[in-house]
Amino acid sequence: MSFMSKSPWVIHYDASSCNGCDIEVLATLCPGFDAERFGVINTGNPKHADIFLVTGSVNSRNIHVIREIYNQMPEPKAVIACGCCACEGGVFHDCYNVIGGVDRAIPVDVYAPGCAVRPEALIDAIVEAEKVLEEKYEAMKKGEHAPIIPLDAPVLKKGA
Repeated sequence: MSFMSKSPWVIHYDASSCNGCDIEVLATLCPGFDAERFGVINTGNPKHADIFLVTGSVNSRNIHVIREIYNQMPEPKAVIACGCCACEGGVFHDCYNVIGGVDRAIPVDVYAPGCAVRPEALIDAIVEAEKVLEEKYEAMKKGEHAPIIPLDAPVLKKGA
């Protein structure tokens, strides 16, 4: 039996965006695009989530929150950077406190670019994240595990 025979549970966090991508995440979950037809369940508890959707850029205030949510999620887990801000910092990249995209705080598995990201792109990213979860599950069976990222760890290098 496949690991992903269960529905993927998704947790969403708005790091510091204009809320355009957040509206598209909600549109993805609403009846118009109906991500639930793929079994996607939105949860507010990281301990129940398989996929971490992050919108907005990482800044010096929210990097710890992002890492805390990531560390609370059980293995295997996948991270999706939703929108240009989450992918690379977007229009906020020159702000004094912006560190960059989500990959500067935690490892990102799937990038869904766009300003704002389209619901179709989010659905594709979730389907891709399910494949990543399956690969990580197989790696876990071999004894490989993802590292815990300390809250006070230095900023990751681009693409780490």
